[in-house]
Amino acid sequence: MSHRPSISLVVPMFNEAENIEHALACGTEALARYAGDWEVIVVDDASTDGTAESGARLAAAAPRLRLLRHARNRKLGGTLRTGFAAAGNELVLYMDADLPFDPDVLGRAIRALEVTRADVVAGYRLDRTTEGLMRTVYSYCYNTLIGLLFGWPHRDINFSFKLLRREVLEAIELRSEGSLIDAELIVKAKKLGFVVQQLGIDYFPRVRGASTLSSPAVIFKILRELVVLYPDLRRPRRRAPGGEGAEEPRG
Repeated sequence: MSHRPSISLVVPMFNEAENIEHALACGTEALARYAGDWEVIVVDDASTDGTAESGARLAAAAPRLRLLRHARNRKLGGTLRTGFAAAGNELVLYMDADLPFDPDVLGRAIRALEVTRADVVAGYRLDRTTEGLMRTVYSYCYNTLIGLLFGWPHRDINFSFKLLRREVLEAIELRSEGSLIDAELIVKAKKLGFVVQQLGIDYFPRVRGASTLSSPAVIFKILRELVVLYPDLRRPRRRAPGGEGAEEPRG
């Protein structure tokens, strides 16, 4: 690898007391291997199970780990927006706390950025049949819907592995509060002229803690936000340098 970039790892967490310590250990191991400088930003979304207390203990012992806490639950979109706003390094990696992939894939993703000169590397699950028929069907329908609405295919738009150049986040105004944020990020990046590459990754289904990402309430919120934000997704405006005002999209 010709360049070891600085990386900010953003980990959203809600009631992940069973996973937080192991996830951060695996994440920091990969960062130490592939990053020249790095930081970990844990955003606790008003957990009720001891996640915040564990995070505070870990942060006190690790100067490169920061814990940010929400006083009220703001769902995935609000949590990621908090983490992205706090990230200060060249590249930003988003990873879920239940480790749906081996963080060591970071090395492949950095190399993919270098080789393809992409701005975003978005992971997709090579085999997702282990998560059950219903979630597989939900995902297929959702990816198809996003492709039809915005004119290009994406194999697994809600998967949590996304490695981004900092310039992407500086240019995009993210507005989603819920799980639509994954699609919002990719769609707006593409619409504003950034290059998005997809990378196949081995997928590990959750074995500890509970996921609510396929619950009817989450699905309804995604669809509701999609309707509300559709005009903004179709024609996003680039944030001007420093976050003042907005510019018309490229292309």
